[in-house]
This record gives sequence, C-alpha cells and structure tokens, in this order.
Amino acid sequence: MTQPIHTPTDAHQPQPVLPSKVPEATIVFWIVKILATTVGETGGDALSMTLQLGYAIATLVFLVFFAATLTLQVRSDRYRPAIYWSVVVATTTVGTTMSDFLDRTVGLGYVTSSALLLLAVLLILASWRAVAGRIEYQHIVRSRDEVFYWLTIVVSNTLGTALGDFAASSAGLGFERGALAFAALLAIVALAWRAARRIPASVLFWAAYVLTRPLGATLGDTLTKPHAEGGFALARIPASLTILAVLAAVLTVQVWCARGTRHASAN
Repeated sequence: MTQPIHTPTDAHQPQPVLPSKVPEATIVFWIVKILATTVGETGGDALSMTLQLGYAIATLVFLVFFAATLTLQVRSDRYRPAIYWSVVVATTTVGTTMSDFLDRTVGLGYVTSSALLLLAVLLILASWRAVAGRIEYQHIVRSRDEVFYWLTIVVSNTLGTALGDFAASSAGLGFERGALAFAALLAIVALAWRAARRIPASVLFWAAYVLTRPLGATLGDTLTKPHAEGGFALARIPASLTILAVLAAVLTVQVWCARGTRHASAN
C-alpha cells in the first residue's frame, strides 16, 4: 500500500520578512530629524504668530496635515522618505502649536506641561512594552507597532517644545545656551549608544528622539526670535522654507547614494 506523501504546510514555510516602514537610525536620520524639528518650531510659529491664526486654529490646521500624511504613511507598504518625513514634520508643527496652546492659552505653564507630557510618553512606551512585549524603533511592520510609534512621536515632539521653552525661559538659559545644553545631552546619549551594553537600544533611541525636539525648538527660536530676546530675528516663513529646502536636499542625496549602492552591488 502506497504511503501518503506529506507536503509541508504553510505553518512550516518560512515567513517572508516584510520591509520596514521606517528608516534606519543612521547619522543622516538624526540630521534630518533635527532639521525637521527646527522647521516644526519656525513653521508652527509662522502659522500661529506671523499669520496670527492663534494656537488653537494653527493646531487644528496642522492636525489635518498630520492626518493626511499619516494616512499615506499607513497605506504605504515600505519606507518612503517623502511620506515618512512629511509625517515627522507634521508632528513637529502640531507639537509646537499644541504645546504653546497648553502652556500659554490653557495656562499650564512650561513646568507642569513638561511633567505631564513626559509622564504621557513614559506611559505610552510602557503600554507598548506590555502589549507587544518590546518597544520597537527600527523595524516597524505591524499596524499595532505603527500606532504606538507615531503616538510616541506626536507626544514626544509636544514634550520637546515644552522642554525647549522651559530651558530657554523658566531656567533662564536663553535660546542659544538652551540649544547647547540639549546638544550636550544628546551627545551623552550618543556616547551611551556606543559604549553602554546594559541599556536597551530602544530606550536610548527614544531618549535621543525626545531630546532632538527641544534642540530643534531652541535652534528655531534662536533663528527667529527678536534680537532683544537673544535671537537672530529672521523672518519665520523664509526661514522655514529654507530649512525645508535643506531637509529635502539631504534626503535627495541620501536616496541617490542608496540607489547608486544598490546598482553597484547588483552589478
């Protein structure tokens, strides 16, 4: 009697590795992130202050922008630089106006809002760990991870704006020294990334992600605030467009280099 032939079932087949929808955390990533957070500060202030829409209306405008770009990102099947960084810029602009709304319109103040937003970031990360079993930052594929990823970014960018204003105003550092202080903290995280083995990489990544926002906020304020407040008094709209142009140029060069590398390896 012929024995039945058993064929492998789908359960035993190796599952394909889906491409990540977020970029690798390289040096270019952090350069573009700082540019995105800086333009978030100048762009947010341009809409709320220069165009005099106010914090509430400007926040609603940027929330619509965020929803539109996030929809494209969620529907994307892989990392697409233009879409991904548009969402990041959207989170930095909405974070700027939302933080200013909480601090100034609602009247929470920099200290209270910073404490509440920091608590919110920690709760989101803790919930992410509890639900998924780990906190991701490099390989985002599942919808669940993507929700936590962008929620963390929105809240952390709002927190970063409040921290930047706190350092510059409440702590009395001013915009330039505030930028230097956050750059120093970011350098410490970078050194820990290189040297420390006991600190999870995801913790260091999100610590750096939070710190780049107040760095960008203080840099943006340094560029656009009046001379009397320690700034360079540059016009917000031209400054925002210039930073966006630099950001786009960096991404374009990175894409060209990546394509050249793939073409060379294929040959």
